[in-house]
Amino acid sequence: MGKVILTGDRPTGKLHLGHYVGSLRRRVELQEEGDYDKMFIFIADTQALTDNADNPEKIRQNLIEVALDYLSVGLDPEKVTLFVQSQIPELAELMMYYMNLVTVSRLQRNPTVKTEIQMRNFETSIPVGFFTYPISQAADITAFKANIVPVGEDQEPMIEQTREIVKRFNFTYGNVLVEPNIMLPTNQACLRLPGTDGKAKMSKSLGNCIYLSDTQKDMQQKVKSMYTDPTHLRVEDPGHIEGNTVFTYLDAFCTPEDFTEFMPDYKSLDELKDHYRRGGLGDMKCKKFLIKVLDSRLDPIRKRRHIFEQDIPEVYNILKKGSEKARETAAKTLDEVREAMKINYFNDASLIAEQAEKYKAQ
Repeated sequence: MGKVILTGDRPTGKLHLGHYVGSLRRRVELQEEGDYDKMFIFIADTQALTDNADNPEKIRQNLIEVALDYLSVGLDPEKVTLFVQSQIPELAELMMYYMNLVTVSRLQRNPTVKTEIQMRNFETSIPVGFFTYPISQAADITAFKANIVPVGEDQEPMIEQTREIVKRFNFTYGNVLVEPNIMLPTNQACLRLPGTDGKAKMSKSLGNCIYLSDTQKDMQQKVKSMYTDPTHLRVEDPGHIEGNTVFTYLDAFCTPEDFTEFMPDYKSLDELKDHYRRGGLGDMKCKKFLIKVLDSRLDPIRKRRHIFEQDIPEVYNILKKGSEKARETAAKTLDEVREAMKINYFNDASLIAEQAEKYKAQ
């Protein structure tokens, strides 16, 4: 069996640098490498509705934002299939069958679910749709027989739950589904990029994001106000790298070529870090370097986004075509699942003939 990649994002807001280093950048690299048979990337609007059921307009507006972000970072609909989750009804049917293979207690033990429930203050009143979204995620992955899922480390428990569902289904009904493997970012700094305020999570609600769609001016202002080392009060003071957001971002983004172009006084990031630790290197100099590095990454993204913004109907058309293509694949898997579960009554000629003979003989 070849490589099938599936990954996606919830349309709860514009995508930011955390999304970029955590998954988007790698998706584009995989796309260009072409070392796969199929690659599916989707906008998980159905999943987003599990905790936004009273505000569907939010999802409706954010769907186009995510689509623009996808296209602006360089995802090519000629090379990958971009689709919208809600437009594939087969996913809901698969989820229904999988729900019979998972216990409530198992869902309650899922670390990602527990964390998400606490974040949303759902402890006393958990929407069933939200509680069961690991099963929905399993349907998304298995519908396309994906064996590679590039996600952040926080999603590892979700992939493990999908593997459990696959094993249980295959044991019960026959070897139909494919077990997925997680693909984590290779750069440690990319596993979870902190917010500009130094907090572990980059979040719209915390106001600590740098968005892919930010203007050059907005990005510069956010970097200039970025959390560094509170003990580094004067330029000559020794500084700390650990927990210093500027250096975490440099770890995630800068390359040796950036030093040649933007900071030729230093040969590498290690050399810059050593100077900062010794003292004699100001925070603003480091921030100005980071601004140049980020601007070199974001400027092409901004330009591509502007082009796509001029033809929004075509963006929707790309999603429509991708959803139609994705649905064909999901429908094939669902047919195999129904056959394995012996609920393909109208397509089972032998069953119909058997029953006809049974009642003819009476």
